[in-house]
Amino acid sequence: MAWTIADVPDQTGRTALVTGANTGLGLQTARVLAERGATVVLACRNPAKAEAAAAAIGGRTELLVLDLASLDSVRTAAAEVHRRFDRLDLLINNAGVMYPPYRRTADGFELQFGTNHLGHFALTGLLLDLLRGTANSRVVVLSSFTHKTARRGIDFDDLQSERHYRRSAAYAQSKLANLMFMYALQRRLADADGTVTGTGANSGTIALAAHPGYTATELTRHVPAALRPLNALVAAPLAQPVEMGALPTLRAATDPLAMGAHYYGPDGPFELRGFPVLKAAAAPAHNRSAQERLWAVSEQLTGVTYAC
Repeated sequence: MAWTIADVPDQTGRTALVTGANTGLGLQTARVLAERGATVVLACRNPAKAEAAAAAIGGRTELLVLDLASLDSVRTAAAEVHRRFDRLDLLINNAGVMYPPYRRTADGFELQFGTNHLGHFALTGLLLDLLRGTANSRVVVLSSFTHKTARRGIDFDDLQSERHYRRSAAYAQSKLANLMFMYALQRRLADADGTVTGTGANSGTIALAAHPGYTATELTRHVPAALRPLNALVAAPLAQPVEMGALPTLRAATDPLAMGAHYYGPDGPFELRGFPVLKAAAAPAHNRSAQERLWAVSEQLTGVTYAC
């Protein structure tokens, strides 16, 4: 039976933080969680857009200024969360950037790797104490089916794409990094808490991942101009609406039967569209030695060390 929005259980009393919640998948995810009774923290770079999103969502929403391309902003936002909340049930690492021209973050990282992976790595580590202090909490990391195109894994010799930059390759690498981070985080959480699920007698924090298939969002705004006519003619008609694209994230975040290291995506052909089911990540995502190397590099680059 298809898992739909009707399967999202009551979230009353829970606090969820959604990055990039002012548009697209993040906005839809935040809307559903708020409708189900959660207090939803809209963590966004643009305060005006966040305010508009809060007005559109209604319910219990809180605003948080967060720019994942700046570690100073990440630290400030994490400190603000600690000041305002004494619990965090859901951290949904949704925000991302795709296919921009070569740019660097405020800290000198390639923009896609720095925003999609390093920013979320730092944020999660800085909020981990709140998460671990909240029973049955979850970290959900948003990846992409395009991670499968990073067949050679993470290019540790050119992590910031300084020697050679291809938009699509850098994006795929960042999405592969998201999955590798999730698996490594879940392993640490399981070792620390002795748990593998977030249900029943288990009260530990778990990490999961999701991907939205091909969904019509603003994420494609950086597609090169030469490819936009082809995208409009061929790809865009295949795109599913955000109401469907957000379902894998919502399932990872709320399904009582979900377990740590579960990875959800659409059930349709090529994982482009459909209802959320368990998916298999590509082999490089499961490379444990590469996961640990990425973890060590991420701690070094961000200055954030995990206490688990």
